[in-house]
Amino acid sequence: MEWLETSTENCPVQLTLDLVGEKWTLLVLRDASNGVRRFDEFRRHIGMSEAVLSDRLRKLTEAGILRTVPYQEPGSRSRNEYRLTRKGWDLWPVLVALKQWGEAYTGDDAEGPVLDLRHGTCGAPVRVTVECEQGHTALSPSDVSARPGPGARPRS
Repeated sequence: MEWLETSTENCPVQLTLDLVGEKWTLLVLRDASNGVRRFDEFRRHIGMSEAVLSDRLRKLTEAGILRTVPYQEPGSRSRNEYRLTRKGWDLWPVLVALKQWGEAYTGDDAEGPVLDLRHGTCGAPVRVTVECEQGHTALSPSDVSARPGPGARPRS
């Protein structure tokens, strides 16, 4: 079976995009990975409406990407903070890859990166690379063979 003969209904890229493939959702995840936790902080920093933000936070929480943690300011009612779960943190390389691509192909980088990610131990800039399970890193598309896997279903 060739790729064009396979169904895309169970494609992990498609299923992932169903969960997180919308601009506002990715911006919420970007901010959450950088320490933003409270509703008003997300709203102010991203500049989205309360209704859209509420919807995205609800969907990410229902999907197990974010979890809520109650907090209470003195004299105020209890509210929730939003924190990435392990499932949410597993999306961090995707965000770094989008940042990396954006720095290479969009905007003016004369002033340097908007967010400077560096390895905590050596101080070197952080990059996303593709590697195989044997540890071969920085693979390019020409280094990889792609074919339908055991979960591929025939297209109907």
